[in-house]
Amino acid sequence: MTTPSTAPSATPSPDASQPAVPYGTPDAPRIAVRGEARLEVDPEIARIGITVASRGKDRRAALDDLTRRNTTALDLVKSYGDVVERLETGAFSISPELKDKGRGERVHAYHGRVHITAELTDFTTLGELTTRLADLDLTRVDGPWWALRPDSPAHRQARQQAVKEAVQRAREYAEALGTSLAALVELADIGAENAQPYPPAPGRMRSMAYGGAAEDTAAAPLDLEPQRQHVYAAVNARFTMAPPTL
Repeated sequence: MTTPSTAPSATPSPDASQPAVPYGTPDAPRIAVRGEARLEVDPEIARIGITVASRGKDRRAALDDLTRRNTTALDLVKSYGDVVERLETGAFSISPELKDKGRGERVHAYHGRVHITAELTDFTTLGELTTRLADLDLTRVDGPWWALRPDSPAHRQARQQAVKEAVQRAREYAEALGTSLAALVELADIGAENAQPYPPAPGRMRSMAYGGAAEDTAAAPLDLEPQRQHVYAAVNARFTMAPPTL
């Protein structure tokens, strides 16, 4: 009669994978550093907001007038060709104005508005265009909002500079201990750029009073000074270094 053999218990091999030690070991000490970069560069694009308004005794008159004024503003912007990188129409509204006195809800007039956004790359042309737009009847111009493109080389430059600073800082720590870096363990992007295309409180360049007549002579172009853009990048990096002699 044979008895069933019992399998020997498995023993871990010496080279079995072990959980990583987050803070290094005496044989492979780790250095954790932060690298940052702050750049100040010229803007690449400028955006302006255009509000075209109309007023009429009845809804149809207000709508027809708004359509005409909107077409005039769009044609003016489009006349600048490739300088205008983007042109978009936003909100549109036609609303009644009720009389304050009298019984019942009686409409005194209708007001129409349409909002347009234009994005330009030529800042010299920008000053001329904004002045001509502001000269139009019942037209308001807001801005400009200066910005960088999302794929601007400035963002890449800031990230690369942040990485170089992290490496340099880690080397300085290692040199202070009389040793050198061995390997990169981790590189973490913790928020590359914080450039804001739209400032929280943009200034109005000019606002034409509703109902005013356009001047016979063209106004001089505005002299606009582009606002420098701030680009920020930061990384966390961990390295191992040769064991120092303490």
